[in-house]
Amino acid sequence: MSRETIESILGYIGTLGNVYTYLIIAYVLLSWLPNARNSFIGEILGKLTEPYLSLFRRIIPPIGGMIDISPIVALIALKFVIAGLQTVVYYLLGLAG
Repeated sequence: MSRETIESILGYIGTLGNVYTYLIIAYVLLSWLPNARNSFIGEILGKLTEPYLSLFRRIIPPIGGMIDISPIVALIALKFVIAGLQTVVYYLLGLAG
């Protein structure tokens, strides 16, 4: 496989990771607005991000019963997952080609 193909695949993975990061940030910001999560966009963002965020909410309880830091941990974990996935794909495709 050519170097350009591998780089484009890695670029797609990075772009998808960035898009999902922005979706999570938008969903978290909607929590600051009253009833925004009940809107059409809020429901779509919830369906896309809640399965991932709920993994972290089960582990990390809110601080003081109100402040939820699990999205921050989820974003940090997502960055590590994307970097790890890019590394694995690079070595698998780089060694295969």
